[in-house]
Amino acid sequence: MVLPPQHHPAPQHLAGCHPMAQHSTGCHSTILSHGTWCHPHRTTSFSVLPHSTAPHRMLPTACPMATPLHRFSQGCIYTYIGEVVVAVNPYQALALYGPPMVERYRGRELYERPPHLFALADAAYKAMKRRAKDTCIVISGESGAGKTEASKYIMQYIAAITNPTQRTEVERVKNVLLKSNCVLEAFGNAKTNRNDNSSRFGKYMDINFDFKGDPTGGHVHNYLLEKSRVLQQQPGERNFHAFYQLLLGAPAALLTSLHLCRDPSTYCYTREGAQGDACTDDASGYRAVEEAMAVIGFSPEEIGSVRRILAAILHLGNLRFTQEEETTLVEDTSGVSVLAELTATAPDSLHRALLARTVAAGAGELIEKGHSPKEAAYARDACAKAIYERLFCWIVGRINAGIAAREYDARVHGKSTVIGVLDIYGFEIFDKNSFEQFCINYCNEKLQQLFIELILRQEQAEYQREGITWQTIEYFSNEPIVELVEQPHRGILALLDEACLAAGTVTDSLFLASMDTRLGHHAHYTSRKLCPTDKTMEFNRDFRIKHYAGDVTYSVEGFLDKNKDTLFQDFKRLFYNSADPVLRAMWPDGEQSITEVTKRPLTTGTLFKNSIVALVENLACKEPYYVRCIKPNDQKSPTLFDMERCQHQVSYLGLLENVRVRRAGFAYRQPYHRFLLRYKMTCEYTWPNHLMASDREATQALLEQHGFQDDVAYGHTKVFIRTPRTLVCLEQERAQLIPIIVLLLQKAWRGALARRRCRYLRAAYTIMACYKRHKVRAYLHELLRRFQAVRTLPDFGKSVVWPEPPAVLAHFQDASQRLFRRWRARQIIKNIPPSEMGQIRAKVAAMVALGGLREAWGCQRTWARDYLSSPSENPALALLFARRLQSLKDKVHFGSVLFSCHVRKINRFGKSQDRAILVTDQHVYKLDPRKRYLMMRAIPLSTVTGLSVTSCRAQLVVFHTQSQEDLAVCLHKMQPVGDNRVGELVGVLLEHCRATKRELQVRVSDCIQLSFRGHRRLLTVETRPNAATPDFSKSRNGFVLYWPGK
Repeated sequence: MVLPPQHHPAPQHLAGCHPMAQHSTGCHSTILSHGTWCHPHRTTSFSVLPHSTAPHRMLPTACPMATPLHRFSQGCIYTYIGEVVVAVNPYQALALYGPPMVERYRGRELYERPPHLFALADAAYKAMKRRAKDTCIVISGESGAGKTEASKYIMQYIAAITNPTQRTEVERVKNVLLKSNCVLEAFGNAKTNRNDNSSRFGKYMDINFDFKGDPTGGHVHNYLLEKSRVLQQQPGERNFHAFYQLLLGAPAALLTSLHLCRDPSTYCYTREGAQGDACTDDASGYRAVEEAMAVIGFSPEEIGSVRRILAAILHLGNLRFTQEEETTLVEDTSGVSVLAELTATAPDSLHRALLARTVAAGAGELIEKGHSPKEAAYARDACAKAIYERLFCWIVGRINAGIAAREYDARVHGKSTVIGVLDIYGFEIFDKNSFEQFCINYCNEKLQQLFIELILRQEQAEYQREGITWQTIEYFSNEPIVELVEQPHRGILALLDEACLAAGTVTDSLFLASMDTRLGHHAHYTSRKLCPTDKTMEFNRDFRIKHYAGDVTYSVEGFLDKNKDTLFQDFKRLFYNSADPVLRAMWPDGEQSITEVTKRPLTTGTLFKNSIVALVENLACKEPYYVRCIKPNDQKSPTLFDMERCQHQVSYLGLLENVRVRRAGFAYRQPYHRFLLRYKMTCEYTWPNHLMASDREATQALLEQHGFQDDVAYGHTKVFIRTPRTLVCLEQERAQLIPIIVLLLQKAWRGALARRRCRYLRAAYTIMACYKRHKVRAYLHELLRRFQAVRTLPDFGKSVVWPEPPAVLAHFQDASQRLFRRWRARQIIKNIPPSEMGQIRAKVAAMVALGGLREAWGCQRTWARDYLSSPSENPALALLFARRLQSLKDKVHFGSVLFSCHVRKINRFGKSQDRAILVTDQHVYKLDPRKRYLMMRAIPLSTVTGLSVTSCRAQLVVFHTQSQEDLAVCLHKMQPVGDNRVGELVGVLLEHCRATKRELQVRVSDCIQLSFRGHRRLLTVETRPNAATPDFSKSRNGFVLYWPGK
């Protein structure tokens, strides 16, 4: 749990602090702080070291660290100087960085909350998002002051406040940005005597954002990896973390495959680190790095290659050379075989590259020059350094490929803005300082020069340029020190390059003598030769530079070799021809032929100087935000505060001068037009646009309306606000008005959109109405044209195709078609003789009952009805049937014959018999043709309740009666053969029932249920190609009619 800021009285001698301190934190402030953030109770006692042996300058104030000391004792580690955050390394975990703290600072102004890294990160993010301006956060301080941790917290905050919509690609970029820190720390950080996680390289990361403020990509720049650490470390220090993570964290099977063992002391390059305290985080660090590399996008094959390269460097360091007679040999040739396996190179080629080098003698002639044991050891170490450096650069390149912005088009996605985060090595003073410390301290001089230029010099120059009353404040300028190092032709780096390029044998001592001769007059340079009485330096070895952070003595030994950074071409060609694609990609220069003449490469010092100059130029074009890290003690203790040590850092970082400039100066300045653009809505005279003579008058009116006229000054082009309280008040009032303005704009814009849409809809509906009327007229004209002469057509327009109607006339066309069909039917019926109307009505009735249910029902022919009386149908018995019919008529007095035909029926024994049926308007008669059409059975027509027929061509008809004694017959012996009379029988009976107002049900089914002699039976039809006549037969469930046909 994090407690709110605690109240601590400031010492009396620090009165007159910034008024924003009490406003923002509720507590008194100091010359360094406008607010304090305190951690909960400490459980340990707190000690103060009054004296220190660290080099220092006298401070102009009596005790500027009293209140920082008091705050540190309470766990308060952040303070403000203007927009500069001063952070004291607490050497313990504090509950200051969780999600609740992120929400506390999200979207807040810099001075609204107590000092914190999150407030600075949010200020840089808002400046980038609001003004579409690139910003950068420069984190500086000496080694062990907490720069790397500060950069990680800043990255975590930016990741936490972006991408509220959880876009997948943005989340991927954020994950890669965060995970890249883990990988870069493993391969670029190491334990030193001052810092357990010291960055041994410089890192500058650009984070790209889209117009919505979400990260879309990034790029990492690395500077001067301390590759000499691969070979040796000072007592108590370790090699890079990656080696120990591999040895102590990798699975045993993997170590076996790499020919490694767990003990780091087995290997020459990690032996020194194994003698100190073991780092318990190596095993967990190995797993974290593996996971991070997978998230970034390293393939399993690439991760395996990285492991093999690390193992190869360890084995390479264990190679020893001996001399027999005049030949140099490898003591243990098995190590060469292991190296060849790990690097995927030929063992003979590797052995040759270790013991000799090939030299081009001119005219295409090559000479192989053997190494002495000393030269072979030098070549081995140079190879190990080069492999690790190129591995590190390759890893950085893969990270950049993983976080590169994908498919980003500024024309589509808007302008891309950048936040840069610089985490670079701090100022270093070791017992023995070499070329690496010289370059690192030169880098810090350049960054300090940038800080002085932007914060102190430019600010004071701006006051004078704007006509603000100002008393110049003196400050220490390190420009002479920078010139001492980088001045062309006369600086130390220029002299070093000159010595490296000189002909003949040039030693480090001769280089030192050259510096003594040409730089002896410089106020910031000295050596033992120039100051013989100073016994802290050795003759012909040491020189001293008076840096802004203190005097540093450098040993010149190794300067020339490290600046040349010689690596024989044989190794480059060897690894370029490796079968490992990762290792091969690290050595593109190995493709060059040994006889090819190439330009002399730039030295390490020159390359580093060029990169630092480019870095400073890049930072200078962005809006900078500074984090100045303070190291409270050298014991890494959370309870010690070395007063003199901290005073020294405050002094050389220029913080006291910054305090004085901020006290006398103004916290905020902005051109008048930009100020009005942001705050004009807070004043009635400036909203929405002012009518005054100039922007300055409008700004003055705005500030006077709020009562801030005593806290501002007006320059020629800018307004200057002294205290952040004024700015916070303006921001708060603006924040209250913005929702109202947004609602007003939304209302106006939505109204404009609605009106425009209404106009569009009206125009669209007008066009649609005109078009519809046109389509209707065109349709009606076409309809009239097509049907104009249908009365004269033989089919009365049946063959006329109706035009496609518009959608609005679809129902009209349906109704018109129905009317047309009725008219056409009336025209046809009108020409039919009355004698044919009965047949027509019967066919209509049959069509209604059977249409769509039965294949054919005989509608295309004339229906004769009484077929037994027809001589063509029944030539032999027609006369006999006529006599029988007349006798029945005399006897029963029926009115008319509805239907007659020969049939086959099922007798009472379930067998087929030939019979005939006669349907009159009163009865259905079953007759026997063989007995002169003797009547076998008479069924009153009034007792017939329904008919059942099949859907196939079979002429099966079942008469259902009220007496549950159904009659099943199959019409046959018809002329012509295959005539279809089922529809005729059904239609005649339906028309008769309609005329007598009776109901007759007609069912169409291929499985007919009937009552036979008091039992329910099923009657089905089967087709038999070889059957001559239809025939009934018994089946399992009833009866089956075998119908001839296919």
